Amino acid sequence: MTKMEHNALFPGNSIGIIGDGPNGIGIAQAAKKLGLKVIVYATNEGSPTLNEADVKMVGTYNDKTKLQDFAERCDVVTYESENISSDLIRYLSRFTNIPQGFDTLEIVQDRLLERAMLEDLNVNIAPYATIVSLDDIYQAVGSIGYPCVLKPIQKVFGNNKKQIIKKQTDIAKCAEFIDQGTYILESWIPHEKELSVSITRNVDGVVNFFPIVETVYRDGKLEKSIVPAGLAKEVIDEVRSIVSNIVTNLSYVGLLEVSFYLNKSGSLYVKSVVPTIHQAGYVFEKAANVSVFEQHIRTIIDMPVGRVKLLQPIGMVMIDEPRIEAVMTQWVLKDNWTYTFFRYPESMNPKVEGYILVQGDSAEAIKQQIASTGIWDKE
Repeated sequence: MTKMEHNALFPGNSIGIIGDGPNGIGIAQAAKKLGLKVIVYATNEGSPTLNEADVKMVGTYNDKTKLQDFAERCDVVTYESENISSDLIRYLSRFTNIPQGFDTLEIVQDRLLERAMLEDLNVNIAPYATIVSLDDIYQAVGSIGYPCVLKPIQKVFGNNKKQIIKKQTDIAKCAEFIDQGTYILESWIPHEKELSVSITRNVDGVVNFFPIVETVYRDGKLEKSIVPAGLAKEVIDEVRSIVSNIVTNLSYVGLLEVSFYLNKSGSLYVKSVVPTIHQAGYVFEKAANVSVFEQHIRTIIDMPVGRVKLLQPIGMVMIDEPRIEAVMTQWVLKDNWTYTFFRYPESMNPKVEGYILVQGDSAEAIKQQIASTGIWDKE
């Protein structure tokens, strides 16, 4: 890996944020608290991250002239989403400092490259096969088994459709997907819990961990995250060892998330690597002595980063449009719920409207509190 140089920024220096996602809002707010000048490049003039900007720039990701202008205005640039093209970040890096780099983004945006990297590190992952035709699926399920999931190799560029295959008759449903490119077929890992761990890595390669978070997904979307995750010490130690192994082999500076499946026997399987802030980490806004946003900023501007301390149990639930009305019934009832709304315009067709942080005496009490509302699926 290339040796990275120290390049500390100070109040008054400028940080650029590129992307329209909700992470950008929190990153911008954290940067402004540290006295940085915030320059935002968004593709939609309704992007709420622009509301936090000192300098607002709106343009396409194909406008190289405007992108160069944006980059040259910034002392450092950060991307807020793993869905921003690595080629775009590579281009911007010609004109400014991007501590996150583009190498890690390039790897994780290609599921085959990501899995090859994890296999090289002897990390447990779900069995998989490369698929270019329906015949490939029929042959692969013999070793992968049912259920399994068909996923596009590329995670970005608008094609992220997935197909769950529970039995042989489901394979025919995959025909329309195969016509759109190369896919992977991945075994479904039975699991007791899904876990998320956020870390920061500085220019000297020092890794700093946030506590492990338990996550719940529905239809592939994050629904809840809760900390602490209620894990045995040996599981915590193994998670930290695996993550350290992965991060040590990446040319990356900033905050990064690794997610896991934990099965009944205690075995861990890496689900994915996200080279930016993951929404599961929003719980630390109230759960810890530092948020994921501030920790990310401190890392990429080369400030000292202290140890993360868990202060209290916190749960988070995502708010999507179908749940808004039900959430409003809790608005007038719950004095221990903290609400954050992203305020996306309808024209941007937001996938989530915001999130709620739920306080309680324990993680279990928080789970029961959330379940008792009937708004989110019960465990």
